[in-house]
Amino acid sequence: MDSTAFPGLPSPPPLGASALPACTYDGSLVLVTGGGTGLGRAIAAEFARLGADLLIVSRRERHLAPARAELARLGTRVTSAVCDIRDPKRISEVFDGCALPDVLVNNAAANFPVPTEDMSPNAWQAVVDITLTGTFLMTREFGRRHLAAGTPGSVIDVGASYAWTGGPGFAHSAAAKAGVESLVRTLAVEWGPYGIQVNGLVPGLMPHEDMTDDIRGNLARAAADTATADSADSRGRAANDRRQPALRVGAPRELGWAATFLASPYARFITGHTLVVDGANWQRRELVSPPVTPVRDQLGRGPFTG
Repeated sequence: MDSTAFPGLPSPPPLGASALPACTYDGSLVLVTGGGTGLGRAIAAEFARLGADLLIVSRRERHLAPARAELARLGTRVTSAVCDIRDPKRISEVFDGCALPDVLVNNAAANFPVPTEDMSPNAWQAVVDITLTGTFLMTREFGRRHLAAGTPGSVIDVGASYAWTGGPGFAHSAAAKAGVESLVRTLAVEWGPYGIQVNGLVPGLMPHEDMTDDIRGNLARAAADTATADSADSRGRAANDRRQPALRVGAPRELGWAATFLASPYARFITGHTLVVDGANWQRRELVSPPVTPVRDQLGRGPFTG
């Protein structure tokens, strides 16, 4: 039977809904790296709706200004800081300039598709430094300050499912995200005695206006491979919805809801865990393996010439 006959997973509640009490984060400060755009901004918004004050961090002020205005309309107090999370001195300055955050969301990362044989050492280093080392440096600063103050805290690291499966075309990011996953499990044990939770959060396909050109290109190529890419199915599903086991893509707010739960008083006994919010997409398998298309061909690159 064609998948158009099946309902798929239900749509989420509307934007602005929440399963947690509206006052859950009253008096709390939440720091979100990469909080000026995309999924980071969506996560920050859900904390704001539950009463949190926000500190959003980005490498570029042009990402922060519109995010501050948008998030402030939710009635929260929003501050921001330009920060390259590869720079431990600048990270320390950011923490010196605010009250000690109660929650740290490590969302900032770098990524772009490239065959490994074409990857320059600088490209590898840049992605690993931002995604893994930057996450470590932010988490280390957060943890050290809470340990010194004797206060509890919560860390959420945004990961990726190819930390477990491998990521052809994304060797740099997959390796870095595997390191982030290891940090989650390691620090949960090290810091649990001091009241600090460390958890991971893995998003699935959640289209948003700030997606990079690389991601948009990948989605366009995938849609072009779908037989009915130019028209919706009988239930109005677009091509990328039909490529998910849930028969729909995710909404950014669904990642935000998961983050607010993991850092909330209702999840205090959850630590060292990675919550995947992707409609089971990473677990999908075919009964018969599809033909292999080399990464170079998927990216439209010619033969490797050295």
